[in-house]
Amino acid sequence: MNCNLRVLLVGALAAALSGSAFAAPTTLRASHQFPGGRGDVRDEMVQIVARDAKAANVELEIQVYPGASLFKPNEQWNALVNGQLDISSFPLDYASGKQRAFGATLMPGLVRSHERAQRMNDSPFMKDIKAQIDKAGVVVLADAWLAGAIASKKGCIRKPDDIKGLKVRSAGPTFASMWQAAGASIVSIPSNEVYNALQTGVADATDTSSGSFVSFRIYEQVKCLTAPGDNALWFMYEPVLMSKKSFTRLNKKQQEVLLQAGKKSQQFFADKAKGLDDEMVKVFKDHNVEVVTLTPQEYDLWLKVAEKSSYAEFSKDVPNGKKLIDEALSVK
Repeated sequence: MNCNLRVLLVGALAAALSGSAFAAPTTLRASHQFPGGRGDVRDEMVQIVARDAKAANVELEIQVYPGASLFKPNEQWNALVNGQLDISSFPLDYASGKQRAFGATLMPGLVRSHERAQRMNDSPFMKDIKAQIDKAGVVVLADAWLAGAIASKKGCIRKPDDIKGLKVRSAGPTFASMWQAAGASIVSIPSNEVYNALQTGVADATDTSSGSFVSFRIYEQVKCLTAPGDNALWFMYEPVLMSKKSFTRLNKKQQEVLLQAGKKSQQFFADKAKGLDDEMVKVFKDHNVEVVTLTPQEYDLWLKVAEKSSYAEFSKDVPNGKKLIDEALSVK
């Protein structure tokens, strides 16, 4: 072998070795609509996954884009399905226009308490929901059920009569159906636009999660909050999700790191869930907002409205809709 050829071969081998040794890590993009760096639990769930992915030294990094800076809230589901976005956290109900069954994950009165929410994760109800998530091309990294509330600029909302004539921002179609049946008109906007809607008079009241009520400073715009308490009408499934197209492109070590990080993220949320309600109540009281909770009798009045509106429409319009509601209600 002549000297020049030997030099070329040694150089090529060195380049190949250095290329493999210093290959750029795979970088994933995570998007959500919630404030970053303000202690929002949903941002923190995604940040946990990002930190653990980097710390595992498996050539994997996650760039987190909070505050709807990468995708608008209602664009994230399609972006996951198409592989344009790798990871996200948002209310699964936001995708109910594409997958009607997902409306059951934000249905009045189906959950009622945090203890029951934890039991929902392993129920036939959630197995059916997750089967549809998987079929659409999305992977669940972490489960999360957030309790929520309704607040108004006008006064306290305890009974169906209290909402008559109000312009209500509703997080999803099942609650919108119940509010409408009780006499409200509906404003359809994502949670990151609620503050301005209340401030400008576009909305008189809003429902949203306990976390969003604090993160988006809704206490600055309302007079009374109906908190979850022991009789929470409002619970929402808001998982950390990943595009299956992105997941399957990773190697086995990287996939396992993300799945383990998802479990850690889920446990973090479970430990914080009830505290989100308590924090919301404290923050609203500190800002001189009246805080009430529903009595069992008031809860039952709302449930009767929901059965005739949300439940009836869902059972009629969604394939297996009644089965999903029955499965959820059967969780003890």
